[in-house]
Amino acid sequence: MGRVFAVILEGKIYSCKHCGTHLALGDDIVSKSFHSRHGKAYLFSKVANVTLGEKEERLMMTGSHIVVDIFCVKCGSIVGWKYETAREKSQKYKEGKSVLERFKISGPDGSNYWVGHGAHFGGSDADDV
Repeated sequence: MGRVFAVILEGKIYSCKHCGTHLALGDDIVSKSFHSRHGKAYLFSKVANVTLGEKEERLMMTGSHIVVDIFCVKCGSIVGWKYETAREKSQKYKEGKSVLERFKISGPDGSNYWVGHGAHFGGSDADDV
């Protein structure tokens, strides 16, 4: 495969819970009110140290979106998805932003998020309530 180069972030860091690779900064959180199959998820304006999957159209709670799954560059674990295109005008703000699932990342204090009884197992998208 070759050598993996990862960017080292400074500040309140969210990292891959499997290998510890830095993925995003707390300062780049746009919203903490997103949901995924595994529970809570956060929308970030930018992420680091990820690779992108194939583009696909997904029907989510807020409409149809073109998204790509994002994977940790070091261990290959899927950590969330990136919005490429939003069909609905009200959802355009998501374009180019990434969602990291809390179940798949460690927080700045090293905490992990565990799936609770209230986890949503349907589609994955924001809770716009």
